[in-house]
Amino acid sequence: MSSPTTFARAIALALGGVSFPAVAGQLDYMLYGGIEHSDNIALTTTDPISQNVLIPGASFAYLQQGQDLQANIVGNLAYRDYLGSRYTDQTQLQLASQANWTILPARLDLAVQDYAGVQPIDRLASTSPDNQQQTNVFTFGPTLHFRMGESTRGQAQLRYINSYAQKTKGFNSHRTQGSLGIIEDINPTDQLSANFEAQRVYLAQDAATPDYDRDELFGRYVSKLSHLNLDLALGWARLDFRRAGTPTASSPLARLALDYHATERTTLSLSAAREYSDAAQDLMLLQPTGILEGAGTGIDVGNTTVDSQVYMERRLRLTYAFRSERFDVSVAPLYRKLGYVNDPSQDQTTRGATIDLDYRLRPTLTLSVVAAGERLDYDRLARRDTTLNYGLDLVGRRTPHWGWRASLLRQRRHSDQPGQSYHENQIYFGVIYNR
Repeated sequence: MSSPTTFARAIALALGGVSFPAVAGQLDYMLYGGIEHSDNIALTTTDPISQNVLIPGASFAYLQQGQDLQANIVGNLAYRDYLGSRYTDQTQLQLASQANWTILPARLDLAVQDYAGVQPIDRLASTSPDNQQQTNVFTFGPTLHFRMGESTRGQAQLRYINSYAQKTKGFNSHRTQGSLGIIEDINPTDQLSANFEAQRVYLAQDAATPDYDRDELFGRYVSKLSHLNLDLALGWARLDFRRAGTPTASSPLARLALDYHATERTTLSLSAAREYSDAAQDLMLLQPTGILEGAGTGIDVGNTTVDSQVYMERRLRLTYAFRSERFDVSVAPLYRKLGYVNDPSQDQTTRGATIDLDYRLRPTLTLSVVAAGERLDYDRLARRDTTLNYGLDLVGRRTPHWGWRASLLRQRRHSDQPGQSYHENQIYFGVIYNR
């Protein structure tokens, strides 16, 4: 299988003779450099290792809302220099990008998306520096729009999807996906649609999961009101593994996204789903907004199990957010249950919550308090991991462009698995240059 770099070059050659619209959007960026000290860099139960890490980096955000080109690209590029050479230095990238080029107005669009991040190699072990890898999911393809009546329209999409992991080669795949939707505009704020989506997944030869087809048929209702946004989908999904002796699987499908703006300052959001999913699809759920929160200290390692397995996901997440001139708070409890289709030994249930508080002590000084707790049960392994992370973050601005950041983070995990409990203290200080 070709790497994402090879495929990107092929796309560039294919589009080399095409005239693209002029790019003129808003670009913001941040340059930063700092030093981090950890008293347990390997996140071990015994014999902790103290380590200093030099972290230069850059974060950026680009927004284009033109008539022909719409783009929303945000990212964070960091270099981790482990002083003392106990670990190999790392270059890490976190990226969420979405771009849409209108080739024929109201007829034909070309969409490109790319999602990069850092994930663990072994999800059952702590995310020490030698248990991290770069991942990437890239999608590309056209969207055709057509009219079927005064209030009825259609949309057909074709996508190529490539997933890549630096170490876990069984995650690598290429996919083709086609979808068709018939949309009825009930009124200016509400629409109803019937949708069919078919995906063909071709995995690496050493993947633990055979190649498979995933088909979904569902109805969707979308309502956008002044204080309430609702997106509801109900239907049926089917998996067909293209290997003799591997059974098919099917199940009802349900997705719900609800945002209620109770006041100008208060928002309540609910996200729920019951659907088949996999690691590549999970990594594509990262939205551009929010990726730069906490930028200036490096890149956090995610918690996705990077492999080829397909699972039934049951997810419920509630988010409460309040914003004012000096004080912001968000609280987000989460419940998630994964039932693996081909390997039930990995079945797991997550219960957790995050709390973020920001208080502007002065116009140029902001104090943040963060806390995240999680209880992860591996149902078939008789294992439970309970993790609690909490810390303080102080950001100051000396001039319109220059500032500094200091943070203190404590991480604690208790595990039923011997050797997987740990506690760590991190201290960070760095300088920031904002465009």
